[in-house]
Amino acid sequence: MDLFAIGEIVKTRGLRGCLKVLCYVETNNTFAELKFVYIEISSGQKNRFGLRKIDVSGKILFLELEGIPNVESAQALVGCKVFLPEDMQEKLPEGEYYWRDIIGLDVYNEDDKYIGKIESVFPTGSNDVYVCKGEEREILLPAIADVIRKIDVNRRVMIIRLLEGL
Repeated sequence: MDLFAIGEIVKTRGLRGCLKVLCYVETNNTFAELKFVYIEISSGQKNRFGLRKIDVSGKILFLELEGIPNVESAQALVGCKVFLPEDMQEKLPEGEYYWRDIIGLDVYNEDDKYIGKIESVFPTGSNDVYVCKGEEREILLPAIADVIRKIDVNRRVMIIRLLEGL
């Protein structure tokens, strides 16, 4: 089964095993319908947990899981990533991409010169910024149409136009 990461457990809350999760994805009504999540306990091993309760507050999820009755058992999960099945992911409109689809893309300029690889993405409020690691340096690429000319997730390629100063 293909899974995708939705967040990371950052701390516990209360004494009954509630977990605070920093969410990577847009929080929306689909989370209210969740019946279970997967948690990566050790590298590569993901265990399924039924949900007793979920509360959404902006980019934070508060989860109470079956089998995690107290703060001691919850503490063992701090730092673990939380996953959902791939088929629960929403389809995005044309021209929008999940961060995990962007990270790892090979970056070329419009003259087909290799620039580097997208290492990470971070939000700035107005637009995301892609961190492109090249052989010589790291370049921060604003996710705007003037810079990002084309993205082909199937071929794993991004075509960019470097603006003055980048």
